[in-house]
Amino acid sequence: MSIRDRLGNVFKTREEFDLTSGGIARPLFYLSLPIVVTNLLQTAYNLTDTFWLGQYSTNALAAISFAFPMVFLLIALGMGLSVAGSVLVAQHTGADEQQQAGYAASQTVVFSVVAALMIGGGGYFLVGDLLALLGASPAVLPLATSYMRIISLGLVFMFGFWIFVALMRGYGDTVTPMLVMFGSVAINIVLDPFLIFGWGPFPRLGVAGAAYATIFARMLAMVVGLSILIHGSHGLQIRLEQMIPNLSYLRKMLRIGVPASVEVTGRALSVNLLLIIVGLFPTTVVAGYGIGVRVFSVIFLPAIAVARGVETMTGQNIGADERDRVAATNDFAARAMFLILGAMGIVVWLSARPVVAVFTTNPAVTDVGVTFLQYVAPTFGFIGVVRAYTGGFRGAGKTLTAAVISVLMLGVIRLPVAWFASRPFGAEGIWLSFAVSNVTGAVIAFLWFRRGTWREADLTDERQHADSAQSAVND
Repeated sequence: MSIRDRLGNVFKTREEFDLTSGGIARPLFYLSLPIVVTNLLQTAYNLTDTFWLGQYSTNALAAISFAFPMVFLLIALGMGLSVAGSVLVAQHTGADEQQQAGYAASQTVVFSVVAALMIGGGGYFLVGDLLALLGASPAVLPLATSYMRIISLGLVFMFGFWIFVALMRGYGDTVTPMLVMFGSVAINIVLDPFLIFGWGPFPRLGVAGAAYATIFARMLAMVVGLSILIHGSHGLQIRLEQMIPNLSYLRKMLRIGVPASVEVTGRALSVNLLLIIVGLFPTTVVAGYGIGVRVFSVIFLPAIAVARGVETMTGQNIGADERDRVAATNDFAARAMFLILGAMGIVVWLSARPVVAVFTTNPAVTDVGVTFLQYVAPTFGFIGVVRAYTGGFRGAGKTLTAAVISVLMLGVIRLPVAWFASRPFGAEGIWLSFAVSNVTGAVIAFLWFRRGTWREADLTDERQHADSAQSAVND
């Protein structure tokens, strides 16, 4: 059996499963699995830069540590448009409205490019001050600023690729973006050491070299992705004549997209604010916390992928007016994630010490990391529930609901509990805040979904926008 045949047995294309009829488990699995791989490949991007810059110098490694959260913040600001595009494409695809799906994709591309240029331009001038505000030392600040300015100038390429991923996901194709991502990561891995260390004919660029490698790899990925969309070779097609900015359509996209950006940005801010509370404790606590966060960030990749799968299945079934199937999909995903992540939580709880010991030889740090994981691991399943239902709300276009749930869970519950509980209980009060917010967030998401507000989702306005715009193009 060839490698292609083996891959075909694992990763099914959109034509091999139906999201709007039949069973739920099979299409959700085949939709989500490539997303897990894509997320792992994204992690490989960061690990590659971290590895090579760690070999280059300690200051370079510190610079990238400050830069990564900043990159995430810039992308989060524009993430809403990709969510809006994915939701609209999914709903029109489910309604078998290919022209409208293509129009939604075309408008998403043009407005995302504009947003990327604006955010990147602003970021170029502001990143230095923001990095200084975050506490970058005089030795690290110039390196981190150099990296972020290059990333800011090339932000349009990073946005372009993620828009391609989101649109294809909305259409129901997660395999093609995975393959494009694989090629992009391979290019970045090869380029990194040449540009960082100046191997061969390349100049020695250090931290800037890592930024150039990332932007070049993402540029190629964007070109490939947009070529696929322009030719329509995988079903979804964008057209140049449909890229004339439609401000009325933009307002619809912003109603969906702005809350999604708030949700993602809120998550990023909550992580940084929680780090301030953790930072009040000794370095061993900070280090142990950092290890724990990295461990469960990998554990949650399946939950994030399933949430994206639920988002797509919900959108397509809303478009097909299969409301009962939407409910069944969300409930199945929530149960499955609760059981799978719950089982993984048990494994992590039992093996916490050897897992943490992989990352440190300091006994004090190990003890902190173990305690943190043993507080949080039993509630892993509840995070799966939150992710599943918020994915469903996004797919129905109820991104404000998903954002409110996230803000309640992270800002209203986790941060205050961490602040007040850390006073009498020390660092363990912070770990307790994770457990409390995870369980409470799951209950809130479950009960809110039961209210059925997602059933109010309607494609009428989107159809009117797309139909009128299409008529103008035809005329």
